[in-house]
Amino acid sequence: MMRRGRAFWVSLLCLAAWGQAAALREPSASGSQGASKQAWVEETLASMSLAEKVGQLIVGGAPSTYTPLDSESFKRIREEIERWHLGGYHAFRGDLYSASFLIRRMQEAARIPLLITADLEAGTGLIFEGGTRFPRHMALAATGKPELARQAAAITAQEARLLGVHVNFAPVTDVNSNPENPIINIRSFGEDPESVGAMAAAYIEGIQSNGLLATAKHFPGHGDTAADSHLELATVDAPLEQLQRIDLIPFEKSIQAGVAAIMTAHLSVPALEPNPKLPATLSKRILSDLLRERMGFQGLIFTDAMNMAGVTSHYSVGEGAVRAIEAGADLVLFPVSVAKAHDGLLKAVRSGRLSKERIEASVRRILAAKARVGLDEYAPPDPSEIDAFVGSEKHREMAREMMEAAITVVRDEKSALPLRPGRNSTVLIFTMLDSKRRSESRGAAFLREFRDYHRRVVHFEIDPDASDQEIRLAIELSKRVGAVVTAAYIRVAAFKGEIDLAPSHLKLLEGLSALERPFAFVLFGSPYLLSSAPSLPSYVVAYDDYPAAEAAAVRILLGRSTRQGRLPISLPGFHEVGHGIGSGPGQR
Repeated sequence: MMRRGRAFWVSLLCLAAWGQAAALREPSASGSQGASKQAWVEETLASMSLAEKVGQLIVGGAPSTYTPLDSESFKRIREEIERWHLGGYHAFRGDLYSASFLIRRMQEAARIPLLITADLEAGTGLIFEGGTRFPRHMALAATGKPELARQAAAITAQEARLLGVHVNFAPVTDVNSNPENPIINIRSFGEDPESVGAMAAAYIEGIQSNGLLATAKHFPGHGDTAADSHLELATVDAPLEQLQRIDLIPFEKSIQAGVAAIMTAHLSVPALEPNPKLPATLSKRILSDLLRERMGFQGLIFTDAMNMAGVTSHYSVGEGAVRAIEAGADLVLFPVSVAKAHDGLLKAVRSGRLSKERIEASVRRILAAKARVGLDEYAPPDPSEIDAFVGSEKHREMAREMMEAAITVVRDEKSALPLRPGRNSTVLIFTMLDSKRRSESRGAAFLREFRDYHRRVVHFEIDPDASDQEIRLAIELSKRVGAVVTAAYIRVAAFKGEIDLAPSHLKLLEGLSALERPFAFVLFGSPYLLSSAPSLPSYVVAYDDYPAAEAAAVRILLGRSTRQGRLPISLPGFHEVGHGIGSGPGQR
């Protein structure tokens, strides 16, 4: 094991020089432009007070909703920018134009242009209403085509730049090796580290060749945990050899691909950091010794959100910020209190706990990143271009084709697929929700699309707390129709903390599986349900739970589209990575 471990680190160090050079390359800049940008970095740094330098290390956050200039929300934003000198701002959910104008107003308030970040793992449409919504990473991986990840990333970058965004907190580079993972799951490209690395590298190329900075996350790997770090300090108990062989590989490949930024994880990783209360985000062993020194990464290091329980349950706002910078991070991402984080960092410098040289090293990296995306010559994007490009029909059609190519038919034991209900045959559709939360994107599009092809449809929604009597009635009703379709939703979401269907749902699925008539089951969200419902005769995985995924699944179920997807994860005890029932030309 010692020889294997030593070989691993030697290989990383050999790759580090290449990876570091790739990370620092500026393909679009001539030598004179590069010198000009470097001069801007040094001149800007020299002009800054200590308070301004400290402020550059903090990223605030604001929803992208309509925010009048005289509102309390914008007054808070302006104060954070002008008083605490923030280096960046994170755009939360909202609509396109509100995001664009809020970002413009924030930039007007900043002496040094802000680095604007967003979580665009599935396109601008994931966060900004009206943008193009692409499939989640696992769905892209199910297509088996890294080129599609590159295309999705390229369009995401082009749209995001028009809104004023500079950094995408993607790709998710975690290897989802734990089927019970409630927070990574479909956000990952899968469970094979080489494939995850290849998809991540393609995604990074698409992002960064189109003017945005990519962020590989969550270092050193959040895939092998069954806890949500939004709710608690999750632990990865894997031995060092496993981390080297699985979790670190995609980050190594991301560094090779020249990724501009890496985001940390709020994880306890005993094999790398012996202190059980010290998450990776606050660990010098993990961020400085491993990521900087051994792996040779010289780009930006963002913390994950510092308002998550993985940090706040053990450290105050100021202490958490100081420990993150001590560990090697460059940017503290939306702390609970900007003022307390700034105060904690400023006191740490004045007391000598953090040196001015350490602060300036991070500020230089931040300013260099700003120059790389053109903030050394900042000009606001033209909002008149948004409606001509962002969320265009061409982009939406590309996203639809990607989603259709991802749908994976895992099981069809009774040859029920494709469903071909007779004109006078009634189809019963059940929608299974993992919570009572209602939204237009969960079930409505599936039902509309199905009725476009077949009008005789009866629909029932089955809540998690359905009674035994309701389940018995549902099974009895299923015996009186021509075919049954069940659309189940297992959301992957922050603060949810679990990833399964309710016992009442599983009881219904057991009854439906015994039917003599055609029965089709399609799963939106986490693909791992089969171990809980092993008797299902059909099993179709859509990986995602938004309208385009619902419509694509209907077309697959009814034979309106060829089946193409392959599992990028294994279903333990049932199917290996790469399994899928295919039909039509072009099957792998």
